[in-house]
Amino acid sequence: MQLILWLTAAVQRIGIYGGTFDPIHYGHLILARDAMEQLHLERVVFVPAALSPHKLEGASAPAMLRVEMLRAAIAGEPRFSVDEVELQRPPPSFTIDTIEQFKRRDPGLEICYLIGADNVGRLHTWHRIDDLLTQVTLVVLQRGAAEPATAFQAISRRIEISATEIRNRVASGQSVRYLVPPPVAELIEHHRLYQEPNR
Repeated sequence: MQLILWLTAAVQRIGIYGGTFDPIHYGHLILARDAMEQLHLERVVFVPAALSPHKLEGASAPAMLRVEMLRAAIAGEPRFSVDEVELQRPPPSFTIDTIEQFKRRDPGLEICYLIGADNVGRLHTWHRIDDLLTQVTLVVLQRGAAEPATAFQAISRRIEISATEIRNRVASGQSVRYLVPPPVAELIEHHRLYQEPNR
């Protein structure tokens, strides 16, 4: 009986939120907190990709600057963290490899994997997707006005903010105030990121 209670207590329900986060913005952060509260997650871990297999054609901001922006954005939020696991492997970054690495570290994890709704249509192309779906609960984060219906569990809130919009606003000299946390805006300006439109 004591062993059963110990095993139950050892299970930790977390969210893993993967993506390029180029840059992290309030849409990401608001939906991550919604997911944490609605799914009763102990924490949400942001995992920036070294190179997404689905974004091979475009150059992202340097990985360590994306990490710096992430850390600045979540400062003061004790239940959010950043894990650089995908930056420590050769790219591209396959989600199944990341999940297996998390579970090797901590076999007691119960993982909700958080993805943007724009990824659902190409899930069939993901590396070892069938294996992935046996190891995680996939949760779709919907923030557009006309997101398609999904068979997966979804967290929905209408937030019309995108990283593409932010990059293009920076490139055209427009403000990104209220779209990203102030420390992120300062880093973008300091490092002169996103100077070219439609990257």
